[in-house]
Amino acid sequence: MNAAPLIGLPVDRMLKTLRTYRQGPLLTVELNVPEEGNAVTDAMLEDLLTVLDEQDPAVRVLVLAAAGDEFCLGGDRREFPRHLADDPAGGGIRVNGTKALRVCEALTANPAVTIARVQGRAVGAGVGLALACDLRVGADTASFRLPELALGVPPAWGGLLPRLISEVGAARVRELILTARVFDAQEALGLSVLHRAVPRDALDDAVMAWARPVLRRSASALRVTKAMFNSLTATTRLADTSVFDPELLAAVLTQQHRPG
Repeated sequence: MNAAPLIGLPVDRMLKTLRTYRQGPLLTVELNVPEEGNAVTDAMLEDLLTVLDEQDPAVRVLVLAAAGDEFCLGGDRREFPRHLADDPAGGGIRVNGTKALRVCEALTANPAVTIARVQGRAVGAGVGLALACDLRVGADTASFRLPELALGVPPAWGGLLPRLISEVGAARVRELILTARVFDAQEALGLSVLHRAVPRDALDDAVMAWARPVLRRSASALRVTKAMFNSLTATTRLADTSVFDPELLAAVLTQQHRPG
């Protein structure tokens, strides 16, 4: 199948930066700005919040996918200068960061099982969106990068750093952040950034291999089990400072752009 999962389904909803597909209790949310590498913009965050906030309680599985060759090339860096021009004190950056945190928390706390379907490159915020999902499958040609430090900003987006440390481990994350190097699907699999790596044309089959049994589970048992996992993993992040991500990002960027 091509870049759109469950391609035989009609588009359920079309937003500025997203398309959704619905098949009963299965909802696919597709990042749909392929000409921009599905970079995360204010508009995309707003669209994601709209879909997640209005999600039908009957949805049992949510697939986060992307159109085109890339999953997500990270945050749209062109927006930072615009935000600073509008508000040199960093207000716009704080608003953007708060939306990013809300999106990632909505994916993690979602009552449905969330599955990230990754092809091409996942960079920065793209890694963050995938990590916020319960299960992650990637094409064996996919690649990943955490370039924030190389770009002069801290890894303060959507709770990315504590999720990485929780899922991967502090020692390995430290090396990935400090070097900002690219790592491939096989390494991502070994790091638990991915749960499975498959040929690109097998991505949909891999997604459905997870979705089918989940859709047969008791809805109430599924909700409770997800809540238990979220509660137990939260205990490993007692010092989680994600709430400060918008402030940290704004503080660094406003300092860098301060005259003189």
